[in-house]
Amino acid sequence: MSNPVIQLEDFRKTYVSGEVQVHAVRGVTLNIQAGEFVAIMGASGSGKSTMMNSLGCLDRPTSGRFLLDGVNVGELNRDELADLRNRKIGFVFQGFNLLARTSALENVELPMLYSRPPLPRSEQRVRAMKSLEMVGLGDRFDHTSNQLSGGQQQRVAIARALVNEPKLLLADEPTGNLDSRTSIEVMGIFQRLNDQGMTVAMVTHELDISRYCRRVIVMRDGLVRSDDTVQDRLIAAAELARLDAEQKAVQLA
Repeated sequence: MSNPVIQLEDFRKTYVSGEVQVHAVRGVTLNIQAGEFVAIMGASGSGKSTMMNSLGCLDRPTSGRFLLDGVNVGELNRDELADLRNRKIGFVFQGFNLLARTSALENVELPMLYSRPPLPRSEQRVRAMKSLEMVGLGDRFDHTSNQLSGGQQQRVAIARALVNEPKLLLADEPTGNLDSRTSIEVMGIFQRLNDQGMTVAMVTHELDISRYCRRVIVMRDGLVRSDDTVQDRLIAAAELARLDAEQKAVQLA
């Protein structure tokens, strides 16, 4: 059996602020398998943002273990961590983080500048165009960011996250700056990518958006309080419907 893409074992993250210790994550153990589509939810201070930073290899655990595709992140030095992050993870942010006067194609090519070994310029262009076509923007490759709508900019950001063919796509409130209709379109892209086998983990505070995911993890006070799959929710709904039907039958008898 292959390794989980994400494996957390008693993961803890503590920050020191003056003389105060802030226990942001208090001992989380969970796995995310290849091909899952997971939403991580929780109120401010729940630990979800700390969790996202850690999953993105932007931080190391204070204690416990985090394995990304079988690699123990806590044992890597800064350069090794940066290399792993660039090879294994694609990031999608709420604010798009695109270069304003740079074409969509050039924005998508940016992560490949850090590839080791370096990719030929021609291959960079081919891969960037392929990523843009995956999100429906192949005909906008020469448009600069300020010539694109918010939804199109987020599509460029998704294409940029895909260009290095990562094992994991991390999205941090990816619909936070979008209207409802555009949010639905963007979530449709994530669903299609997941259907094609991409592993997606997304932080969101929007319940409507979390319903597009196949698994929902809810955090509170640095701990996982619930972890439900779509199948779990369907089974629970079916059981409630059965109990409701039985109750109505008794009342009519």
